Amino acid sequence: MECSKEKNLTRCNCSYEPCSRKGICCQCLQYHLKARQLPACCFSQDAEATYDRSFEHFARLVQQRKV
Repeated sequence: MECSKEKNLTRCNCSYEPCSRKGICCQCLQYHLKARQLPACCFSQDAEATYDRSFEHFARLVQQRKV
């Protein structure tokens, strides 16, 4: 399977500038799941800006109906 990095970048809301995985979703997802996190694209811009990508933070946002 060929990566569609340029296409993925148009939808990527990751604000961490030195990220080497931007647009490479398979690497991003693997990295974050290993750390018990979700990637930026699972969060709103406001929530993503906190850099708290934990499962727990996501669950709180779901309970608050913010996701």
